[in-house]
Amino acid sequence: MTVSRRALSAMAAISAAAFLITACSHDGGGPASSGAAGGTYQIWDPYPQFDGSSDWAKLLQKCGTDAGVTVKRTGFDTTDLTNKALLAAQQNNSPDVLIVDNPVVSTLAEAGVLTTTADTKVDTSAVEPNLLAAGQLDGKTYGIPIGANTLALYYNKKVLDAAKVDPATVKDWPSLTAALAKVKAAGKKGITFSAIGTEEGSFQFLPWFWGAGANLTQLDSDQGVAALTLWTDWLTKGYAPNSVLNNTQTTSWQEFATGDFAFAENGTWQLANAKKAGFEYGIIPIPGRGGGTAPAPTGGEFVTAPVQSDAGRYATAEKLIGCLTSSDNAYATDTTLSYVAATETVQRKQVEANRDLTVWVAAVQAAKGRTSDNLGTKYPKISEPMWTAFQGALSGGKSPRDALSTAQTAAAAATR
Repeated sequence: MTVSRRALSAMAAISAAAFLITACSHDGGGPASSGAAGGTYQIWDPYPQFDGSSDWAKLLQKCGTDAGVTVKRTGFDTTDLTNKALLAAQQNNSPDVLIVDNPVVSTLAEAGVLTTTADTKVDTSAVEPNLLAAGQLDGKTYGIPIGANTLALYYNKKVLDAAKVDPATVKDWPSLTAALAKVKAAGKKGITFSAIGTEEGSFQFLPWFWGAGANLTQLDSDQGVAALTLWTDWLTKGYAPNSVLNNTQTTSWQEFATGDFAFAENGTWQLANAKKAGFEYGIIPIPGRGGGTAPAPTGGEFVTAPVQSDAGRYATAEKLIGCLTSSDNAYATDTTLSYVAATETVQRKQVEANRDLTVWVAAVQAAKGRTSDNLGTKYPKISEPMWTAFQGALSGGKSPRDALSTAQTAAAAATR
C-alpha cells in the first residue's frame, strides 16, 4: 500500500473529523529507524496527560522490550494528533503504531494513511463486532479498539425516593417520562443532558434517535421525529431545563452534581465524580422507545498501523499492537482510562472487580460507532444538520418534523 493523493484532500476534511472527538476525556516525533528487527519504533497516542513515569508509558516500553525494539512514544492532543498523522503520511514519516479516536479512523483510512488488519496480521477475532465496526470501511478493518466508553443514565436515589419512583421501573420512554412527571410534582428537577450545537450534542442525542429505530441516512423519518419530540416535550413540560441548549457534558454533569436532578445522561468518565457527589446514586441504561437498551454511540481509541514504505516493519508493529491489546494489558489500560474493554473476556473481569461497571458493560455491548453502517467520513456531514435541527426545535424555532426535514435536505446534499 502507498499513501495516495487522497491524503491531500483529507486535510480539508480534518476540521470536520476533529469535532467528533467528544466522548473521551483525555510533541512531535522524527523519522523511525528502518529495518524489521531491532531499532526504534514510534508510537503516537492521544494521552499527553501521561508522562514517562506513568503506567501507560511503562507499558509501552515493556511492549517494546518484549518485541526486541526500543519504543519512542509521543503523546499529542487528540485533534493535533490527527493533523500530525496526515502530514506525516504525506512525508512518508508515519509512526509505526498510531492510537487514534475511533471516528477519525475512517478519515485516515479513506486518505490511504492506514494499513488494514489483514496487512499487519493483527488478530481482531475476540473483539466485540459492534465495537470493531467503528474502525471498518468498505468491508475492511483498520485497527483494533483499545476500549470503549458510552452513555447511560445516572440517577439520584434521594430525589427518586422522594418522588416515589423505583428506577427499576424505567424500562422505556413512557415509563421514563412518567418518572420525570412524578419528580417535577415532588418539587425536584427531572433530567439534564447536553444538547449543545456541536458534536457533543449529537453524541447525546443519538441514543434517543437510534433508540427510536431511526437511521442516520434518513434524519426526518417518523422514528427520528419521535426522538426529537421526546426531547422537546421534556423542555415544554419542564422536565428538562432550557440550559440543555448550551450544556456541554461537563456542565450538564455539574447540574446533576447539585443534587436537584433525578437523572443525568452522561458517560463512564464521570464515575469518579459520581462517587464524590455526596449523595447516593445509581446507573441505568438509556431505554429504547419500546424497551430494551438503546444503542448509544461509542467513544474510545483504536490502535492502528500506518502505512510504511518498509513493509518489513509490520511484523514488529503487530507484536506491539498485540501486546497493547492483550487481555492482561487491556484490563490495566482500560481501568486507567475509565473504559470498558473491547472483548467479553476482559469485560467479565472488569465487572468482577467493580460491580458499578455492570450497567456500562451492557451499554457498551448495545452501543454502535458513529461512523458504522459504512458511513465513514459522511457522518460529520450528517451530524451537523442533526444538531442544527435539535437546537432549532428545542429553542422553539421549528417543529421537530420541520427541523429534521430541513436537516435531511442539507445532509443529503452534503453526502452526495
